[in-house]
Amino acid sequence: MTRINTNVPSLIAQNNLAKSNQDLQVRLQRLSTGIKINRGADNPAGLIVSERLRSEINGISQAIGNAERAVNVIATTEGALNEVSALLNDIKGLIVEAANTGAFSKEEIRANQLQIDSAVQSITRISNTTTFAGLQLLNGSLDYITSGVNSSQIQDVKVFSASFGTATTIPVTVETINSAQTAQLFISGNTAGAAGVLLSSVTFEIQGPKGVDVVAFVSGVSLSAVAFAINQRSDNTGVSAFLASASNQTSGLILNSTTFGSEAFVSVRKLQDGAFLQTFDQQNGSATVRSTGQDVLALINGNLALGDGTKISLRSGTLNVQMNLTVAFAQNLGTQAFTITGGGSIFQIGPTVNTNNQVGFGVQSVAASRLGNEVVGFLNSIVSGGSSSLIASKQREASEIVEASIDQVSTLRGQFGAFERNTLQTSIRSQQIALENLTASESSIRDTDFAKETSQLSRAQILVNAGTSTLALANSSAQNVLALLG
Repeated sequence: MTRINTNVPSLIAQNNLAKSNQDLQVRLQRLSTGIKINRGADNPAGLIVSERLRSEINGISQAIGNAERAVNVIATTEGALNEVSALLNDIKGLIVEAANTGAFSKEEIRANQLQIDSAVQSITRISNTTTFAGLQLLNGSLDYITSGVNSSQIQDVKVFSASFGTATTIPVTVETINSAQTAQLFISGNTAGAAGVLLSSVTFEIQGPKGVDVVAFVSGVSLSAVAFAINQRSDNTGVSAFLASASNQTSGLILNSTTFGSEAFVSVRKLQDGAFLQTFDQQNGSATVRSTGQDVLALINGNLALGDGTKISLRSGTLNVQMNLTVAFAQNLGTQAFTITGGGSIFQIGPTVNTNNQVGFGVQSVAASRLGNEVVGFLNSIVSGGSSSLIASKQREASEIVEASIDQVSTLRGQFGAFERNTLQTSIRSQQIALENLTASESSIRDTDFAKETSQLSRAQILVNAGTSTLALANSSAQNVLALLG
């Protein structure tokens, strides 16, 4: 059938040529941009998935950057703490040197005191001036804030990390469920034939957490004199002695460790004579030559805390806290509560803003007035005019304060090191792997496969050329009618 009003072959050729041209444009666009999905119409489902992947990739990339910046913050902080540690070690050396009063003049001790004063000032200056991009690091501004701490029951509270979640405060409840005990041995004062005194000469060894000493007594020495002799050496042994009932020689003698906990012990061993001498675990108790102390056992917010003497600590996913219980609280079962009201620093180390991707960390001040504790005193008390200065002949007290300060700074550095190694570095490594996989997935959806597209481009070009020729042929076919008209 031959028509001239309607050229159906031409319409078919036009339609197919338009499709070929459209396909050619798609191939050219993908090859020129390198992206397979340039518009939603290219692949609606793929666009949705790839945009989600892009969001995750951007979040993870920034989380890696955050963690790396946190590492830099920690490096800056630890560098300052290293200087504080060096100063504290220098101070310790000066104190030990000044304790050598038999070979050290008062003028030299005053010179040591001047060096200590300067070192203590430097420690406070480091605390106040250590910054990172304007952020104060060691002046206590990044420490957690507590409220309601009963200092007669709980002392020296240090919160290293806390997760608030959606709450504005964190209540902390401390319940002692087993008391702290010192090590203790009992010597009866009712020895037959010699009440309240030693029946015969005796030499025995006393051993405690600080060391060993040997004491010797002659027959007839009162138990109070024995206690006096043992107490003179208590700083060497860590063992003190006292009458079970003051001024009553027959009440018996108690040998007691000067510290609490499972590391505290008292041991007595006869070396010569003294067949009468026998030690017991308690009055009217069982015979024994050694006694060990006991750590306090406590719950913090229902979680079993680690006890060390009268100190307790908890390391959980939501709270990392350490505190020192007073003897009164550690030895009597009871409950105390306080509240963490805010403070601390938050490190965003994950791709989404929620508790699981954030880590809180508290940085205590290392100013001289904060180093040390309420039991032995604080570092600012060892400067000139302080209650534990060298000029006041308080070398022993000053040494204990410096040792407590060194432990405090070392603990803080250890917390930083654990946080960097076990949290930040592992987070960086795991998220770098996630970034690689997500990027590969996003690339497989959106990026152009050039081998495939060039092949499709060749096909589209051929179809366009063929379509153009076909359209020209279809348009010219109507002219064949003229041959019929003669």
